Amino acid sequence: MSDKTAQLKAFERLLTIMDELREQCPWDKKQTMESLRHLTIEEVYELGDAILDDDLEEVKKELGDVLLHIVFYSKIGSETNDFDIADVCHSICDKLVDRHPHIYGDVKVENEDDVKRNWEQLKLKEGKKSVLEGVPKSLPAVVKASRIQDKVAGVGFDWEEPEQVFEKVEEELAELKAEIAKGDLDAIESEFGDVMFSMINYARFLKVNPENALERTNKKFIKRFQYLEAKAKTLDKSLKDMTLSEMDVFWEEAKLL
Repeated sequence: MSDKTAQLKAFERLLTIMDELREQCPWDKKQTMESLRHLTIEEVYELGDAILDDDLEEVKKELGDVLLHIVFYSKIGSETNDFDIADVCHSICDKLVDRHPHIYGDVKVENEDDVKRNWEQLKLKEGKKSVLEGVPKSLPAVVKASRIQDKVAGVGFDWEEPEQVFEKVEEELAELKAEIAKGDLDAIESEFGDVMFSMINYARFLKVNPENALERTNKKFIKRFQYLEAKAKTLDKSLKDMTLSEMDVFWEEAKLL
């Protein structure tokens, strides 16, 4: 691993390259914050995939892509004299110092939960009207639900025991079942959402990240289904021409891989 001097030198190299690309490359010269936005989101998802795949070489590469975007936005900000990379770094440093009074002040904490509660209280003191202001509107629904629950728990709005949350899951399932019996699609959708929200809340009590859990299941399903497709191909068959019983044989084989 590099020492801090080498790390700073590497970062300086990236800043220099960014300056050169912004001055000389036709594509880089054209970019705006708006044009980069969707690319940044894509890069973060690619980083997330690499993390879930436990591919550290790919994690390293994707972190580089995300870092490039941070430097790129900062370069654009410097061109309009609004901010530069130093301002960005100082901004997060100041926030970290202010939000960690148990490290940089005289506040005492006992555990991680104390830290999270202090964090949310400090944000309110900074002028935020709601602890939920920090939840981005464009987050995917599962991630957003998880963040909402984390934040309200940070100010004490929470269940006391996991069993209480599971009882809520069962209650919401019963309400969903009742609405399904009535056949009102709008009410079914509403109750289905309540079931998902309560399940995500229960995941928090189990110390399970619901987004990661669902993505692991997605990957598992894809792997098994692609095994099924490959087996069908060896039989020179199309899946739509196979019976469910025939497909189930290969599905059970895939579960053993």
